[in-house]
Amino acid sequence: MHADTITNRTFAEIEIGEKVSLTRTLKPLDIQLFATLTGDLNPTHLDEKFARQYQAGQRIGHSMWTASLLSGLFGCQLPGPGSVFAAQSFRYLRPVHLNDTLTLTAEVREKRPDRRIVVFACAAVNQQGETVMEATVEVIAPAEKITTPRPELASMAIQTHDKFNRLIEYCAPLPDIVTAVAHPCDESSLTAAVEAAEASLILPILVGPADKIRATADKYQIDIGPFEIVDVPHSHAAAAKAVELVRNGQAEVLMKGSLHTDELMHEAMRAETGIRTERRVSHVFCMDVPSYHKLLLVTDAAINIYPALDDKRDICQNAIDLARILGIERPKVAILSAVETISVKIASTTEAASLCKMADRGQIVGGLLDGPLAMDNAISKVAAEIKGIKSEVAGDADILLVPDLEAGNILAKQLTFMAQADAAGIVLGARAPIILTSRADNVRTRMASCAVAVLIAHTRRGSR
Repeated sequence: MHADTITNRTFAEIEIGEKVSLTRTLKPLDIQLFATLTGDLNPTHLDEKFARQYQAGQRIGHSMWTASLLSGLFGCQLPGPGSVFAAQSFRYLRPVHLNDTLTLTAEVREKRPDRRIVVFACAAVNQQGETVMEATVEVIAPAEKITTPRPELASMAIQTHDKFNRLIEYCAPLPDIVTAVAHPCDESSLTAAVEAAEASLILPILVGPADKIRATADKYQIDIGPFEIVDVPHSHAAAAKAVELVRNGQAEVLMKGSLHTDELMHEAMRAETGIRTERRVSHVFCMDVPSYHKLLLVTDAAINIYPALDDKRDICQNAIDLARILGIERPKVAILSAVETISVKIASTTEAASLCKMADRGQIVGGLLDGPLAMDNAISKVAAEIKGIKSEVAGDADILLVPDLEAGNILAKQLTFMAQADAAGIVLGARAPIILTSRADNVRTRMASCAVAVLIAHTRRGSR
């Protein structure tokens, strides 16, 4: 049989005792695909926390996933094209866990000429030699010989955000971090603070007009009873007071409520009363992109409009420091431009080369830099190989350092709205992390923004 065709065996050709087999390993994507296709959302299969509590500590695959593998075996191998299932009986003997490797075997036990039925005895055995499933399957075998082109399967992707889910689960057991929330006077910002508290991430201090905060809570039935409210008259005062709480050590994290980002950042960056440091402040989007193989940091897409070379040095260092806090031992930084070659006509390419040399000289530490890189070869090894780029960063970037705010903002929103990415926003370089949430953020994104800030705070404490 050629690799690009499928050939069957007719009823007359099949012999008693013939065997066929296939081997498959159960991966998380298999579980997600099966749940999506069947609608079986049993948390036994999908929820790691639930499985730890109720399923001997680990998730298991759907029993019918194992049985469904027989469809491919009969449809492609024996009898092959033209065969039709007539009857089936299954016994499931053991659970199939994630990363179990199963070998399924089907042996011909009987032939019934009146309807061209072939009876198969089937079994699935795991990598430890244990039988997990037994089955008897009746298949109507084709009468005519068929050789057909092997169809090209449609590409499929499951849009999961497991990277953020794992981050939030990791942070939940850590002590709650006191967080000053500036002007949480709409449903979105107040809900974000309360949900983060309920998830055991932060302990919010609600800073703003007390009557307005309570009215918002009453209108949307948000329980703010457990939380301290610091009453100030308006959003300007709320920004100043929230920053003051952080500056005085009464809070370790600053969180944006229903006020403009510029309003909060203006107070945070005041020379005498703010929380600025010698390092340039910058913004990082921590992005859970379902089609990318790991967490991706994009910087700077919100604070620095047209950063100079020295600014980019700090922006890069801030992102590297965050990546290391997130557990990436040596973050790979792709410095983006329109092309991957240096050209004096494109300033971002020469700045990329300078940043790489700064890293060589110890002016940027803790990461592995390469640039200029175009977007395609920064995130695709295939694209990099086609262009002859030999780089540890190309195709495996942890951090995308963009040329300016316009490029970064466009990139982040493209990933969010066209690649279904979640984007948690955090401001770095100040005395404390600053959480920037948006009204468009979903619950998971809000939680992830808080989780990132919590990790930074605990790292500064030396408590993790």
